Amino acid sequence: MRFNKLKTIKQVVNHAGAAAYTLTPEMELYSAVVTASLQDQFYEKSTEKLERLRTLIAKNDPGFVARLAVYTRERMYLRSVPTVLTVELAKVHKGDNLVGKLTGRVIQRADEITEILAYYAVANERKETKKLNHLSKQLQKGLAVAFNKFDEYQFAKYNRKTDITLKDALFIVHPKAKDDAQQALFNKIVEDNLDTPYTWETALSAAGQAKYDSEYAKKEAFKWVWTELIESGKLGYMAALRNVRNMLDYNVDTQYLKKVFQMLADKKAVMNAKQLPFRYLSAYREIKNIRHGYITELKRALEKALQTSVAHLKGFDEYTKVVIACDVSGSMQQPISAKSTVLLYDIGLLLAMLLQHKCKHVVTGMFGDSWKTVSMSPDNILGNIDEFYRREGEVGYSTNGYLVLDDLINKRYVADKIMLFTDGQLWDSNTGNTSASNSMSAKWTKYKQIAPNAKLYLFNLAGYNTVPLDVRQDDVFLIAGWSDKIFGVLDAIDKGGDAITEIAGLAL
Repeated sequence: MRFNKLKTIKQVVNHAGAAAYTLTPEMELYSAVVTASLQDQFYEKSTEKLERLRTLIAKNDPGFVARLAVYTRERMYLRSVPTVLTVELAKVHKGDNLVGKLTGRVIQRADEITEILAYYAVANERKETKKLNHLSKQLQKGLAVAFNKFDEYQFAKYNRKTDITLKDALFIVHPKAKDDAQQALFNKIVEDNLDTPYTWETALSAAGQAKYDSEYAKKEAFKWVWTELIESGKLGYMAALRNVRNMLDYNVDTQYLKKVFQMLADKKAVMNAKQLPFRYLSAYREIKNIRHGYITELKRALEKALQTSVAHLKGFDEYTKVVIACDVSGSMQQPISAKSTVLLYDIGLLLAMLLQHKCKHVVTGMFGDSWKTVSMSPDNILGNIDEFYRREGEVGYSTNGYLVLDDLINKRYVADKIMLFTDGQLWDSNTGNTSASNSMSAKWTKYKQIAPNAKLYLFNLAGYNTVPLDVRQDDVFLIAGWSDKIFGVLDAIDKGGDAITEIAGLAL
């Protein structure tokens, strides 16, 4: 189903009081889901977000909800949101094997078995583990399939002391072993006798529990652990990316640091790791201000890795004029998750700089109280983000997105694609939204008189339930989330499709 064909629309106001438009149930759920991390946001508390997801799930076709869960897990590599969608769908949908097939698809790590059960207990207000015995039958069937996916190493790696353990899950789900070897593995789970895997977490945990005569001895012990992990090849790509700061702090020898840098920049390793682009930004943020002789080399490795990770993405040719506008307002200064140092603002800048990197004919800028274009090199993505940070105060911290269009109108600049990276809470701070002529909708209508073939893309980074324009027009598109998959959506739009079409086409 294409949203452009829907006939009904309702104009409302956003959190800032500006004119906005509601989304269809499918589009609102998609927008909320792919940007959700279920933590407090600037305008919306996590409990409100969760209740809205539940409401939207009830309004949508169960098949669409199931496919959306698979899409967010397999195409966007999210974990928490697919879990929520699966359990919430199990609460309201009965009578077929949809939930069972969905559950088997979204569980791709051994610890996701216990995560689904833990969320099921919360969602159904079950205070004791034993009450999980009355589990949704289809959820139980899907969990049983998931138990057959993993080997001893995978189970042992995630066999943690949480409220619901793998042993609890085994007793609750009662999976059928596919052979004698797997039955022996299930017995080891029951007996708490899984072999402890050698991972960077277990190695560092052992070092942390040892007793030392001095702080120097402790530091040397951790240095040895990192050296051993690197030399043995046991240090995976994601672990290296997350812990490169620690290796520098513990003065790991140059020869081993260089091995890590080489791995981080290696094309094959980057493509196999499938890290979201903001992981590289997070690593860069951790190390950019510390003093170390190899910081420059490490920054180069991270930049190369980031560019490699998006090398397959499609940009636009030299004939396509693109305008990229970054929202630098106060509401964008919120972390994407409770444990992250990466902000919505960072995501907007990162996606914008990635897009600039992939395009040939680009005008880039930022808006707050005012709108300002900023010249950037296309081949220094991480450095460009820093440059925007240094200059953000030049435009203030309001959300006057309409000024982007106003400037294009005044200059009579005919763009093909205009892209706004924002949380969608745009308004007119100059009049307090009293001027209808300064609304995004009015400005877009006026701009279309100059550039009738232009398209406007709203990158909704926060997933709120209103947008500043009617996205069901043929020339206005909503793109939600911060995965590199949004570039595939851009390509799909150009080919006449959209994210919902892709989701609807997924096989379960």
